[in-house]
Amino acid sequence: QVHLVESGGGSVQAGGSLRLSCTSTGNTDVRNCMAFFRQAAGKEREGVAAIYSRGRTYYADSVKGRFTISQDNAKRTVYLQMNNLTPEDSAMYYCAASFSCTWDTQLNLQSEYNHWGRGTQVTVSS
Repeated sequence: QVHLVESGGGSVQAGGSLRLSCTSTGNTDVRNCMAFFRQAAGKEREGVAAIYSRGRTYYADSVKGRFTISQDNAKRTVYLQMNNLTPEDSAMYYCAASFSCTWDTQLNLQSEYNHWGRGTQVTVSS
């Protein structure tokens, strides 16, 4: 059974930084995709960033240049470094994983992922 545990959320002022972590347990397959999605109040869940362990990443246009996703396969952990945060980044951030990814996997689609964490809240004040 796969479990995803997020950490690192919190409250910061605009311009600040946070680093989210997501650790997976229960699966040792390294052919994985891991991603962060976010959902703000009253909005649909959207893909923020994703990484395919074979060397491909995805970033939403709104976070390019500010967010960086990285992966430590040995720790089965993915990190999302978020810099220059704005109030528009405030949301619940969810980690997602798939252990059957290929080069054709659309990293930004929720339907590609079958394992989800419970989320961690990020609040950015102006």
